[in-house]
Order: sequence, then C-alpha cells, then structure tokens
Amino acid sequence: MAGTVYLVLAMRQPGFTDAVVQPHRDFLDALQAEGKLQLTGGFADGSGGAYVLCNVDSLAQAQAIVATDPLVTMQASALSVHEWNTR
Repeated sequence: MAGTVYLVLAMRQPGFTDAVVQPHRDFLDALQAEGKLQLTGGFADGSGGAYVLCNVDSLAQAQAIVATDPLVTMQASALSVHEWNTR
C-alpha cells in the first residue's frame, strides 16, 4: 500500500528499565485499536525498536502521539519521528 506513514525510531537510553516495557506495549495496543499502528518491533541487538504510524494527518500529529509514549514520558528511550513516503 503506497502512501505517507510515520516511522518512529526508539533508541534505548542508558537508564532504560524494564518497568517501561508493559506501559509501552499497552500504548502500542491502544494505537492498534485506533487503527494508527501499522507495524512494530524491537531490534535484534536490543538497542531499541521502531514502529510505523498510519492514518495520521501530519508529521505534527505523529509527533504529538509519540510524545505520549511511555518510552518518552518515562525518559527510557530517545524517539525520533520521520515522515516516510512508501510505495
């Protein structure tokens, strides 16, 4: 499916704790229930992970969603959002 989606890269900070994992998963489950999560997964080396937001109107909206991710609010990971034109 072609279109614009938003790639979110999450890289673990030195103070990462496993206490953030379940709240982050709950956050992703809620996005999926809203139809805004296309794909998610962790990196094999354990350094972080990524997820793809869809059905989002703008980069600003994607950034606002990501700002509420427990990985951000609990300062466990550095997240960056990239507008991604897929084909």
